[in-house]
Amino acid sequence: MEFSELLRSEGQSMTLGKGEHVFRQGEGDKSFYYVRSGLLKAFYVSDDGKEFIKSFIVPGDFIGCMTSAYLGGTCAFGLLCLAPTQLDRIPFERLYWHSRADLELAHFFIDRLLQLAMKKERREYEFLCLSAEARYRALVESAPTLLEQVTQNDLARYLGLTPVGLSRIKRRIHGG
Repeated sequence: MEFSELLRSEGQSMTLGKGEHVFRQGEGDKSFYYVRSGLLKAFYVSDDGKEFIKSFIVPGDFIGCMTSAYLGGTCAFGLLCLAPTQLDRIPFERLYWHSRADLELAHFFIDRLLQLAMKKERREYEFLCLSAEARYRALVESAPTLLEQVTQNDLARYLGLTPVGLSRIKRRIHGG
């Protein structure tokens, strides 16, 4: 079975507006999401209220909180729409069941999980081994359109900087 068939038979289309949550940190959510259009941020909030951005989610991406969807726990992070967004939502148990019964679908998900693992590996490397300026340069190179779509505050949080620190880096690189 192709993934698009699975979405048609088991999925539910959702349209959310800017500022709406798909799910919140601390809630349960047993679904997996495919992004058709829009822009989202996955983020953590610490006990003292500080926000850390895990990733930005763009069309063609998949996302879900595996701890909640697979293990039945609560979501470790929140997912917020930064723009009007269209998603396909599918219960994780149905996705899991179909992928165990269908080799084509299983291969599709193995490929997506490998892509996700490599994305996380690259993000870890950038945070652990690169300077703040190098992280910014890597973002400019890998996702230039994101810079136009995301607020400076969110970009700073994603890069592990303050907004002032990000402004200084941008001035050094771009002049002015």
